[in-house]
Amino acid sequence: MTTKNAADSRQINFEGAPLVYFLALATDFDGTIAHDGVVAAETCAALEQLKTSGRRLILVTGRELPELLRIFPQAAMFDRVVAENGALLFDPETGRETLLSSPPPESFVARLRAKAVGPISVGRGIVASWEPHQNAVLDAIREAGLELQIVFNKGAIMILPPGVNKASGLAAALRDLELSPHNVVAVGDAENDHALLAASGCGAAVANAVPAVKEMADLQLSGDHGAGVAELAGRMIREDAGLAPLPRHGIRIGVDRQGADVLLTPFGGNVLIAGGSGCGKSTLATALSERMAEKRFEFCIIDPEGDYVDLEHAVFIGTLRSPPPAGEALKLLRDDAVNLVVNTQALHRHDRRLLAAAVLVQVGRLRQRTGRPHWLLIDEAHEVLPAKDEASVGFADEGGTILVTAYPHAVAADALRRIAVVVAMGRDAHETLACVAKATGAARPTGIPVPGPGEVLVWRVASPEPPLCVKISEPAQFHRRHRGKYALGDVGSFRSFYFRGPDKAMNLPARNLYRFIEIADEVDDPTFEHHLRAGDYAAWFRHVIRDEDLADEAARIARDTSLPPQESRRQIRKAVWRRYAAPAEG
Repeated sequence: MTTKNAADSRQINFEGAPLVYFLALATDFDGTIAHDGVVAAETCAALEQLKTSGRRLILVTGRELPELLRIFPQAAMFDRVVAENGALLFDPETGRETLLSSPPPESFVARLRAKAVGPISVGRGIVASWEPHQNAVLDAIREAGLELQIVFNKGAIMILPPGVNKASGLAAALRDLELSPHNVVAVGDAENDHALLAASGCGAAVANAVPAVKEMADLQLSGDHGAGVAELAGRMIREDAGLAPLPRHGIRIGVDRQGADVLLTPFGGNVLIAGGSGCGKSTLATALSERMAEKRFEFCIIDPEGDYVDLEHAVFIGTLRSPPPAGEALKLLRDDAVNLVVNTQALHRHDRRLLAAAVLVQVGRLRQRTGRPHWLLIDEAHEVLPAKDEASVGFADEGGTILVTAYPHAVAADALRRIAVVVAMGRDAHETLACVAKATGAARPTGIPVPGPGEVLVWRVASPEPPLCVKISEPAQFHRRHRGKYALGDVGSFRSFYFRGPDKAMNLPARNLYRFIEIADEVDDPTFEHHLRAGDYAAWFRHVIRDEDLADEAARIARDTSLPPQESRRQIRKAVWRRYAAPAEG
């Protein structure tokens, strides 16, 4: 969590290796690593050192491939080469070339020559010439009735199909390498590098870059040409996520009382969202997932109770009746276009933990190699990472993991020790802060403000500053089903549910689901448990409410005799609220 900078990212091992946030450098050639077509030995050495650190190298150039390889044989050190300003992808290791655009029509090239445009260079997907022929080129495009674009590059004119540029070429290279644009630093110098820098997680400009590129860059390097790239390579190794511009990488929780955005980043430490039932944890988690999707951060949600099965921008596997296939979960995690919700409702608790452990291991390995998924959200964390199971948890300290729970004291101490940011909600906020302080060894915060309506406490564990009061962002979506006659209406006295208890000492009718929840919260434990274990709730949901899934879930809760009354009430309440759009429930 931060409102200022990203320099406090920690580097602690996951399975023995430090996690790296920026996994690749994408660099332009002419005017960037090269000066007059020549790359200095010092620049090559700096690039080799960056590659030795485990990062990938991508060369993105307007040059045609044969000419590039002739003047720069060291291109073999790059993992991918994007040539012709995005029209051609080349793998130096295998020699495979992939054309990323349609080839230029011969009739169009002939028309240019007829207009005395020259010199002309024709590549696999590009036609190139020089100023001041741009007007003649435009006339030729218009006369031929073609849909082509002109890209300028320090006096050069490049003619390409629409949508083909360095950003589209970089995207193709990243798909090949299974990397996300968020985890790439790009560097350039000229007009055609605007798209490249904008498509990366951090854009840098060498000192000799044109003013417009310097102005839009996140980093302005002091060195020119290859010296600037060498400077950048060294900073990537030393600073890594510290180079990340917060507006591009931050996920907004809300605003503090001074009106400043409060952000979470994938590299700013793990997050705990905790509070009692009904305080809005699921609402906040839904809002955060929306912000992730908006910024194209990939996320995975481990969902033990089906709270996120209709979440927008995500694919879900597993239902109330069918457990999620582990193989499919792991396959979808590797898909760079999928946000995944793993619903483990159908599994017994022990099996839920086993599947969650497998997902955690796979997420850790993927993050080492690809940086994805950027965010992992574990709902009902006290079930997935219970305190009684003190095996080492499967996520690292650097960040990108969000734990959501109503019972932070029941979460494994090893998991709590890895928490850097606490979002404390509801009446139990002070107890949550104390719990995390004890687990992490941090000083218990003092000067804690009193949250107002719609506010939560946000505390960075390592900070001496008191927690912030933050007005949280509301989600755009309700991920519950609907309001219907069964939620607020009247099913009639004959079809109402009657709370009578084991001795029939009472006779409290619930004419709709909301009234059912209210009475269920008010009756004593023996009365609530009597109807639960007798299957009365499941029968009413099935035959009167006509919701088979809700009935099946109530039956599952009834079969779990290990649940104390407080927990079985909570699960019944959540099952109803999840389906019928009641006020936000955690």
